Amino acid sequence: MTKVPYSARPKTVADVARAANVSKATAARVLGGYGVVSDTIRASVTAAAKALDYRPNELARSMTTGRSGIIGVVVGDIENPFFSLAVRGISDAAKASSFNVILANSGEKIEAEKAAVRLLIGKRVDGLIVTPSESRDIGHLRDIHRSGRPLALLDRALPDLDVDTVTVDDREAAIRATRVLIDAGHRNIAYVTAVEANGHEYVDLGQIYTSSVRERIDGFVSACRDAGVDRPERHVRLGATGPRETRRLADELLSHPGRPTAILASDSVIALEILRAIRQRGMGIPNDISLITFHDADWTGVTTPPITVIDQPVYALGHSVAELLIRRLNGQIQPPERLVLRTAIITRGSVGPPHP
Repeated sequence: MTKVPYSARPKTVADVARAANVSKATAARVLGGYGVVSDTIRASVTAAAKALDYRPNELARSMTTGRSGIIGVVVGDIENPFFSLAVRGISDAAKASSFNVILANSGEKIEAEKAAVRLLIGKRVDGLIVTPSESRDIGHLRDIHRSGRPLALLDRALPDLDVDTVTVDDREAAIRATRVLIDAGHRNIAYVTAVEANGHEYVDLGQIYTSSVRERIDGFVSACRDAGVDRPERHVRLGATGPRETRRLADELLSHPGRPTAILASDSVIALEILRAIRQRGMGIPNDISLITFHDADWTGVTTPPITVIDQPVYALGHSVAELLIRRLNGQIQPPERLVLRTAIITRGSVGPPHP
């Protein structure tokens, strides 16, 4: 067996102590930030640690202190700009409070979510932030809550789980966006969402197990019905789970003899594929079809015309949920909070009257 040169080994507290000419216990107090030492000794140990490129053994520290200094985060789709920005908010809040973040992606699959939670707990994370992929199977989240490990929910609420939660009012946001299209004269409006279901046809809310998706569909259908639209649920399309699936749904909608004159997309990833399908057919926005999407992604403001969006405070969602969790981690005891942040409609050029 080849012996690893001493210089290649990770530096230990003992190495720092020898370099600073102090005891191991003294070096540990300085490096761990506890106990009392003189300024001179602290400076000497700190300089030695820097010179040796000492990095603390987080596992050993967690076994000693009971804290890892790590927050585990499980989101639905890290490739979606919505979650990327939310994670940036979480990371910034965590860094400001000297926590690190380990990120896991569930792909909106409940078994992958459970596996991610198990992995993070195995990493001894101090607390968890989760975007639940569905509201039926939440036993793993209940177990976390019962164990006393702090848990907070991002973007999606679970009425039966009393933990800190940060969301927006998805139902109201969908109502407002749908009314923009209705006020422009549209009555034949489609709603396209990524949630999986047997077939792409929407029947009722009993098919939907993700809270934000349920609320948006409910808001869309309610706004249409209030405007006298006949059977608006017939134009709700499920299953836009990737580019290929979304393009297929968009092609089906656009080739239908009674095609919609406007589309509301549940996120900017879906909206981009719909836009591509529209242009591939030689159609224009908004002359041939109007388009609104949830989330003010970067691309929505630079297309011709730019896209009207439901602007969600995505960074604030992440930052706020991390702050709530960190308060728990720092020992604050208070009833669980359910924060609902405001959204706004950014009106651009993608909505016009229906083409005769």
